[in-house]
Amino acid sequence: MEIKISPSILSADFWELGKQISSVERAGAPYLHIDVMDGVFVPNISFGLTLVQSIRKYTNIVFDVHLMISKPELYIERFIKAGADIITFHAEAAQNASECIELIKSRGKRAGMALSPGTGAEAVMPYLDKLDMVLCMTVEPGYGGQKYMQDIEKKISTIREAGGERIDIQVDGGITKDNVYRPIKAGANVIVAGTAVFCGEIEKNIKELTEKCGL
Repeated sequence: MEIKISPSILSADFWELGKQISSVERAGAPYLHIDVMDGVFVPNISFGLTLVQSIRKYTNIVFDVHLMISKPELYIERFIKAGADIITFHAEAAQNASECIELIKSRGKRAGMALSPGTGAEAVMPYLDKLDMVLCMTVEPGYGGQKYMQDIEKKISTIREAGGERIDIQVDGGITKDNVYRPIKAGANVIVAGTAVFCGEIEKNIKELTEKCGL
């Protein structure tokens, strides 16, 4: 199964954001992870539609948009119009998960469902045949720089067994070059990394992370 790196701009230097996205592209990362936080579903506020629209003009990289927001169904259409390619919403936040998935897919985009650490694998099981990706949070959503939770690996393995190789399983939170083998071994194939990419030399960091993934 193909392993993909999705650098999270939550850890980027916004003064240098354009240059840093260019570095991500040069390093060959296929995705750019964009965490959208509303200060309600999670205790932090990040960025939104305006940022997505602004950077979409200058790059063709896949925008992997993670909606950490309440009532995501109210914003899905807007983020698609802004330039999102993948939209992942939280199982805990959606009022009607099936409708969210159908809306995303009807617009020709890829649909993902995210599970916070305290949410079991059973929450995603009714939707596995419709989803393109499941995101297993390996930290509590809302802040970067947290420690990776190893116990989430059981959830990853359960979802991989149920979904087979058709579905992507993404992990987000606390991923480093030293522990990235763990979620991959459990069954994950899309790796979100923030600090591990943007702290230091971006292209060098992505190269080393890629090598650690066995790519």
